[in-house]
Amino acid sequence: MASRRPALRLLAQCSSRSQSSGWRCRRALSSLPSSATTSEAPAPLRRYLGWAAFGLLVASPLAYKMALDEPLRMDSPTLAERDQQLKAEQGVSDVSPMRLRMEKFVKEQQKLIVQALQEVDGTKFRVDEWQRKEGGGGITCVLQDGNVFEKAGVGVSVVYGTLPKPAILKMRANHKNIADGDNIPDSLEFFAAGLSLIVHPKNPMAPTVHLNYRYFETANPDGSPGAWWFGGGCDLTPCYLFDEDAVQFHKAIKDVCDKHDKEYYPRFKKWCDDYFYNKHRGEGRGVGGIFFDDLDESVSDRENLFAFVQDALKSFLPTYIPIVNRRKDMPFTEKEKEWQQVRRARYVEFNLVHDRGTAFGLNTPGARVESILMSMPLTASWRYMYEPEPKSREARLVEVLKNPKEWV
Repeated sequence: MASRRPALRLLAQCSSRSQSSGWRCRRALSSLPSSATTSEAPAPLRRYLGWAAFGLLVASPLAYKMALDEPLRMDSPTLAERDQQLKAEQGVSDVSPMRLRMEKFVKEQQKLIVQALQEVDGTKFRVDEWQRKEGGGGITCVLQDGNVFEKAGVGVSVVYGTLPKPAILKMRANHKNIADGDNIPDSLEFFAAGLSLIVHPKNPMAPTVHLNYRYFETANPDGSPGAWWFGGGCDLTPCYLFDEDAVQFHKAIKDVCDKHDKEYYPRFKKWCDDYFYNKHRGEGRGVGGIFFDDLDESVSDRENLFAFVQDALKSFLPTYIPIVNRRKDMPFTEKEKEWQQVRRARYVEFNLVHDRGTAFGLNTPGARVESILMSMPLTASWRYMYEPEPKSREARLVEVLKNPKEWV
């Protein structure tokens, strides 16, 4: 009887957890001796299997083995369940799966960034934690109508889900290793985690800044990684252009890029200029930065790419905080505030019309709309046929937005 007690205790535990009770109970059954009697089964397990089924399993060794073998293949744990168990049993270390390391990293950075922005503004962020029934969840931190920032948002999302076949076929355009070309599955489990940030200062002399770094991975049936890639970047969007701010911002990003690959900055800077572009206006959203997506250069480079993403994200605070501190208390006029509202409207236009991340988020089952639209400014203005005066500071900004500069 003593040898059965661990299994019985596991059965009692697993039967009380609806999310994973199926596979946990089957695993527990595999450690229960076939000589066990139905009276030794916990009541929740008897309800789960039914009296007759449980009696058959423990009475016949052959039936016991057959019932164990088949359900294990049919009711295997999801990727989210596997990760939940792995974190509970082993925590997250340098040898953990990349998806868990990325999740841990972005959550740590979120806390540091929120703390630093709060110190600048003197106002606390609202912190909302949320869960997805498909697995995962997130933490959305938002500051509205503060002393320095009209709106600032720092969000972390951890998403588990299933890609249908049409999505798999579409993704194969950029990732041939996502599935065997001769045997495309009907679905694939996936994981996505990232940190997104937006800061809209009150003072029109202080620039808006955007940042996003993310990791995506599909899973094989056994839970091992399939296809994977990194994406992200950061960019600066001023309403009034101070060349020294743009130079400082780009130099900091270039230093990070050069540390990892001399080709990164020119490649990702052009990608940013091309991507954050309002085609219907014929102008860039801002003065750029870097942007990259679907970065999966080779399996051996995954650690190097992760190191690059870490350094890029860590460079945000020492780059942006000095800029906003220089500009947050500068004097401005009502006319300059009006121009800020017009420029913010162009920001909204890009996010709603062209941004792939917004479209992907809103079309993901179980999407949390408030978190996806966190990047929208608190105020904006669409003035009919609004044009800046010739040779004005406003006109110079538009000229640079139409003709991107090499800042470093």
